[in-house]
Amino acid sequence: MEFSKLLISLFIFQVFLPCHMSIQAAPANSDLFREYIGAEFNNVKFSDVPINSNVEFHFILSFAIDYDSTTGSPSPTNGKFNVFWDSDNLSPSQVSSIKSTHSNVKVALSLGGDSVGDGYAYFNPSSVDSWVSNAVSSLTNIIQEYHLDGIDINYEHFNADPDTFSECVGKLIKTLKNNGVISFVSIAPFDDDDVQSHYKALWKSYGDLIDYVNFQFYAYDQGTTVLASFISDGSGGLTPKNEFFTACSRLKSEDKLHGIFVWSADDSKRNGFRYEKQSQALLAISH
Repeated sequence: MEFSKLLISLFIFQVFLPCHMSIQAAPANSDLFREYIGAEFNNVKFSDVPINSNVEFHFILSFAIDYDSTTGSPSPTNGKFNVFWDSDNLSPSQVSSIKSTHSNVKVALSLGGDSVGDGYAYFNPSSVDSWVSNAVSSLTNIIQEYHLDGIDINYEHFNADPDTFSECVGKLIKTLKNNGVISFVSIAPFDDDDVQSHYKALWKSYGDLIDYVNFQFYAYDQGTTVLASFISDGSGGLTPKNEFFTACSRLKSEDKLHGIFVWSADDSKRNGFRYEKQSQALLAISH
């Protein structure tokens, strides 16, 4: 991969997270591996996914959405979240089982996502206070029922301005952390003007509460050279078959590989999780 393209990719990341990014991100190489799971209902289980004991492994359940889950045409519920992942195969007992079997595993849930039913999943609060109250209550119930450790903010469509998004989500994560309900928070932005305006507002006001950034480098055309994450069906970004691992090895040699995250275990099931194994092997190499 051309070094200039690697620098461009890093620049995109740094533009989104200016100056105080290093406070939240690991200052050097990290052994963190994160993978979304459960959105595509193809019967993937936690136990299907290979887990290297020498990495920190986060499963991220996809998705919890503040929409009605019982109707054919889901509608917004103003912060009352429901489970929209494959809960038959990814149940509370299965969360407990994978965490007890692998001490290096934590499990989070992701909020929002791209779609719900046949339409987009919009961030659509009635007011800051009512949304936060409903979200704290409903998510606390889900997190405690499923024995979860953290949340991931993954909204991609908005019926609210950036400041409202920032205040709603910021107050939510602050309350959940203060209440001891969760121990970590991640956000999942990508290079889209509307998406970035909302997440920049959140980062500006509540960045000190955000532990990880899952920057969706795979949310680009296939011709775009990016790094730090991949989509396992190979449909976008810098793919594992191309030079993703070359880029990661280069970053690791420069002490700049903060971790790898993947969308998604559902897609990887068909290829035997070969890239999950390769990613974790790279991360597990001693610094």
